[in-house]
Amino acid sequence: MTITIYHNPDCETSRNTLAMIRQSGEEAEVIEYLNTPPSRGKLVELIAAMGITPRKLLREKGTPYAELGLGGSKWSDDELIDFMLTHPILINRPIVVTPLGVLLARPSEAVLGVLPNPDIGPFTKEDGEVVVDAQGKRVA
Repeated sequence: MTITIYHNPDCETSRNTLAMIRQSGEEAEVIEYLNTPPSRGKLVELIAAMGITPRKLLREKGTPYAELGLGGSKWSDDELIDFMLTHPILINRPIVVTPLGVLLARPSEAVLGVLPNPDIGPFTKEDGEVVVDAQGKRVA
């Protein structure tokens, strides 16, 4: 099965998501999207596959979101996509693509819903939050 993750290695959520993919027995194609941003066509395709609007994919924290005035409703979807292509840091992450679905894995454990083997065994996030306990049960 082919799994792709649009990843930022500096992001804890992205690292946790990648770790869960690997713990499931899969190896993902890792695209560090800040170094290799998706094309316009690919970004539009990902947004459509996730069933969200470009605005829902915008990242605010640690980005030029406020400085660019992106909070207002005056921007069209195409304009928001233009901003994301010009400033890839505005693309929220991680985006995970599998044959079972495409999603913005926030929180990171959302990725379990699109993995072929979601029974990954015990898993604890970097911050100490238990996602799957020692008995293999998901913790709410």
